[in-house]
This record gives sequence, C-alpha cells and structure tokens, in this order.
Amino acid sequence: MSDLTDRLAQGLPPGAVLVDPDVTAAYRHDMAGFCTAGTPAVVVFPETVEQVQHVLRTATELRVPVVPQGARTGLSGAANAVDGCIVLSMVKLNRILELDPVNRIAVVEPGVVNAELSRAAAELGLSYPPDPSSWESCTIGGNIGTGAGGLCCVKYGVTSEYVLGLDVVLADGRLLSTGRRTAKGVAGYDLTRLLVGSEGTLGVVVRAVLALRPAPEPQLALAAEFPSADAAGAAVCAVMAAGLTPSLMELMDAVTVRAVNELGRMGLPESTQALLLVAFDGPDRVDRLARVAELCRAAGATEVVPADDQAESDLLLEARRLALPALDRLGTTMIDDVAVPRSRLAEMLNGVAVIAERYGLTIGVVSHAGDGNTHPIVIFDASDEEETARAQHSFDEIMGLGLELGGTITGEHGVGLLKRDWLARELGPVGLELQRQLKAVFDPLGILNPGKMV
Repeated sequence: MSDLTDRLAQGLPPGAVLVDPDVTAAYRHDMAGFCTAGTPAVVVFPETVEQVQHVLRTATELRVPVVPQGARTGLSGAANAVDGCIVLSMVKLNRILELDPVNRIAVVEPGVVNAELSRAAAELGLSYPPDPSSWESCTIGGNIGTGAGGLCCVKYGVTSEYVLGLDVVLADGRLLSTGRRTAKGVAGYDLTRLLVGSEGTLGVVVRAVLALRPAPEPQLALAAEFPSADAAGAAVCAVMAAGLTPSLMELMDAVTVRAVNELGRMGLPESTQALLLVAFDGPDRVDRLARVAELCRAAGATEVVPADDQAESDLLLEARRLALPALDRLGTTMIDDVAVPRSRLAEMLNGVAVIAERYGLTIGVVSHAGDGNTHPIVIFDASDEEETARAQHSFDEIMGLGLELGGTITGEHGVGLLKRDWLARELGPVGLELQRQLKAVFDPLGILNPGKMV
C-alpha cells in the first residue's frame, strides 16, 4: 500500500493522491442499484495526459487494477471500484481545448461536463447533440465510456456518431491516437468506434475529437393522450412510417402518467393510459407537427394538444422532465434500459405491466419512443428484503422480455456490472469469446476496470 501511494505520488501533483478511507469511500460506486462495490486502495486525480500515463505505468508494474471514473452518474455499475484498486478520477482533465466552427469539431478532455460543451458550442452557433438526462453533471469521458444517448437521439443520434477521434492511454501507459479530424476517413480498423462504449476496459480516454452540428431552431411540441399502450405504439409506428423525423418523441405509460399528474398537477384525465410527446425543430416544424396530430388522432388519441410557441412547448415537455422525480417519490427506484424495435414498443410496455402485476410491484415506463429505447423503472421498498428480491427478479424478466422482442439489454446506459451476465446471453458464445480476445489484446494483464462487461 505505501509502495503504491509513494510511487503514484512521485508523478502526481500535491493533494492528487487520496488514501483516507472516509474520503475514498465516496468514490466506491456510481448511481446503479443492485451492484457490488469494492474498497479502493487509493483515489487519484491526474491533471495531464502524462500524469495519466504515470498512473497506468505504475499500475502495470505493480499489477494493481485501475477503475476509471468521471462524474459517477452512470446507471450500470461500470464505475464501481474493486477491492484494492486505483480509482482514476478524470474530472480534473476538464478543458475544452479547441472549438473549430469551420471544420465543426471540438477537441476536449474527458472531464468536460456535457452541458458546458453544449453552451460553449452554442456561442458559435453550433451544437453538440448527445444530451443524456444528466447532461448538467455527466462528463464527456463518461458519455464516451458508456456510449450515452439522450432525448434527441431519434433525430441526432448517440455519442458514438459524434466521436471522430480519441487519444487513449493503454494499460501499459502507451498513448494511442485513433480516428481523425476530417469529415471523412476510413483508414484501418475503426478503433474509435471500438473504444466508444468500452467502459474503460480497453483504455483510458484523455482527449476526444467531437463532431459539432449547426444549432437547431427552437422546438415546437405536442402532447397526445391515448387510451392504451397499443394505440400509442400505433401512433409511433405511423409517424415513423410516414417518413417524419421528430427531434424528440417520448412516451410515458399509465403508471408514469399518474405519478406525473400527481406531482405536476398536469390535469390529465384518469383515462389516459399513455402520453406521447413529439417535437420538431426544423423550419417546417408547424406543418410536420400538424401531420403528427392527424396521425395520432387516426391511431386513437383521445386528446391532442399542440403548442403555439416555444413557451407552450416547454410547458408540454415539462411532463417528461417530471417523470423520474415523480416516480422517485414512490419508493426506491431501479432504472432499466432496454431497447426494442419501434414496431414492438407497445408489446414491451404491455409486457412490463404483466411483469409488474406478477410480482406485485409498481413499474413505470418512460421511453425514447423514436428509437425504441425504454426505461422501465422498478419501484420497491429497499428495507424489505423480500420485496427487493422481487424487484431483482422483475428486472431480469424485463431484460428477458426485451431480448424476446428482438431488442437489446441496453440502449444507452451500458453493461457494467449490472448486465454482465445478460450480455453473454445477447452476444452468444462466439461473440463473447471474440470480445474477451479483444480485451486481452488491449489489456493483457486484465487490470483495466476488471469484472465489467466481459
């Protein structure tokens, strides 16, 4: 222990090596439930690429595991410590190094907060579209590690589509540069895409080249109330089949609608079994929103409320922003992340309702309906061991349901510890073996974020 801390301190600034267990305990885990967390030997805060390389070289020489961390807002346990590890916090590498409006790129360090990059880009009339719900606190490095998504993915896509290149420190301290700064480039294997979503198991991101887009016009939204999940699902399918691409399309089930209604005094009728929120941000947004309203009514919407301006749109979208706080009031929440084909979204919501009834639990579902990414939220009493066990079983059944419907166990939160066993079921034996072989190429000693993913 003393040898480890002494070696680390030789290449890090004063105060960058923490060993007090009362302090390091705060860095044991991210925001996921049902995930074990070990006790780190030390937490370090490098401020430069060279200092990160020093940490990795020391870890390799002493055969000590390293767990990279950002803001720890993740929901899969990917940032959870293991016993005796070095927790490598990247939050002090937090500079926006370059904003280039001609080439429409940003070069940033991993500790940059998502919202800070978005605001800096906006000053140049540009945007960085990936917008996780935790965008005011989550870091770009964490977003890259988990392959994060967000509310606007239906039109603008997820983090992996905006990462052009990476500088990554490998387990032995070597610096790897991948990708490009150009709009196009297909030289060699796409190591950048491989590293995005790898959760710190292949290397530690220390710099990223990100694509920017022109800032969109303000959104115009509508809310549509439906008497069933089937009717809402039919509306989602109709919108997409019509060739429309909303900037946002969110769906809430009956449980969530009731919770939001109670918290926000939204005035929604008790008959509302699903609420669909749709927004457009292009110059033709008024016409496209009117077309969506027609499609929703044809699918069986009992009420369609379009906004006349951005202020009214913000009021309508408040319902979606209240979803998680409203469900949190009901008990301990366990947030799942299962993506299914859009055409099977209603089956997913109905299946979750059946699982909730089977286990005697309250489970609400909020969904990025435009891309089929659902977030079933299991609510339980954490002080009740039997109910907690039922919550865990329901969680597993929900993931199984997602796979049965042709989906995936995670659309944007990542695998981490929470879904490691389920990853094997989704990938199959050949896929799992190849992933383990890739891991061994990048990290032959197995010291990078051990126990996560594969």
